[in-house]
Amino acid sequence: QVHLVESGGGLVQAGDSLRLSCAVSGSTGAPYAGAWFRQAPGKEREFVADINWTGDNTNYADSVKGRFIISIDVASNTVYLQMNSSRPEDTALYVCAISMPRIDTPQYPGDYNYWGRGTQVTVSS
Repeated sequence: QVHLVESGGGLVQAGDSLRLSCAVSGSTGAPYAGAWFRQAPGKEREFVADINWTGDNTNYADSVKGRFIISIDVASNTVYLQMNSSRPEDTALYVCAISMPRIDTPQYPGDYNYWGRGTQVTVSS
């Protein structure tokens, strides 16, 4: 059974950096695309970034483009989100998801079939 466990969240000040990790277990070597979503209180879940299995295709929400970097380490089965130049509006529960088995990133959020429980990120002004 596939499990995703996020870590790395916490309380930071605006402008600080933070790296989130998503450990994937139980994938038995099958390829997958990885993504990060976030949900702030009272708001709908929104897409943040995704990456394909080979790590050479990434997509970002306009709100994080140029500040966040998504990466994947297939040897350790981990998907990362490097958050730089953080802003108070980045405060949210960050949730990792994978779409498996596949190599390229899916077209729709609904195509992600495994989800973690999330890690809280709070950015103070």
